Amino acid sequence: MSEEIDENEAALLAAMSVDEKLDGYQTSFGEPLAEGAKKASKEEIIEAIRGVSDPEIPINVYDMGLIYNINQQANGDVAIDMTLTAPTCPVAGVLPAEVAKAVASIEGAGVVEVRLVFEPLWSIERLTDEAKAILDLF
Repeated sequence: MSEEIDENEAALLAAMSVDEKLDGYQTSFGEPLAEGAKKASKEEIIEAIRGVSDPEIPINVYDMGLIYNINQQANGDVAIDMTLTAPTCPVAGVLPAEVAKAVASIEGAGVVEVRLVFEPLWSIERLTDEAKAILDLF
């Protein structure tokens, strides 16, 4: 019995192979918005991202400081640069896809592309005050 591997899974497997780098791995979800459709606000996008948490740490990826850039295009498409706490993170292929799916699920988001980046490297200073309080870092 052969199982089909979707395009995103294939890209992840390639990125995780010895010959490829995880930096620059991209995944996307969603459909283009109809012309003239109302775009989601940046606050709505951030709130959707806050619905995604690292399964090993009870803090959402936005408050963890893993989201480096959110760029919404005039047509409603959203490009997000995110990082991980470490390049060897066991959920490297899961979190970017979860972020893309979460944002693509809100009204007014077109195609959502999430790209993994590792510059600058993530550090604990990127945590929001809320995340620091949860982790008792004050």
